[in-house]
Amino acid sequence: MTGLVMQTEAQLQTAVIDLARMYGWKTAHFRAAKASDGAWMTPLQGDAKGFPDLTLVRRDRLIFAELKSASGKLDAEGHQQAWLDAFRNVAEVYVWRPNDIHDIAVILAA
Repeated sequence: MTGLVMQTEAQLQTAVIDLARMYGWKTAHFRAAKASDGAWMTPLQGDAKGFPDLTLVRRDRLIFAELKSASGKLDAEGHQQAWLDAFRNVAEVYVWRPNDIHDIAVILAA
């Protein structure tokens, strides 16, 4: 991981998914898609707004991770925090930023 420079959430997401695959994790991320009118949207139903960026599963471990750029913040409406709080008692929950990449590698390698 030396020499790895990341600044955006997208770069972090790629790095985390690569690490997760290297350590045998199943990963899921739900991406927005471009609608016919040119708008970007992620189809949601129920209380899905603010659902964490990544879901990772390996053996008896389940991780929900919200990814943020170095200066990114959880959504002001509180949807992201509500999901993280809801998962906290049943899974590992993280908010990861690019400068956390070494800690992320340790967590996923364990």
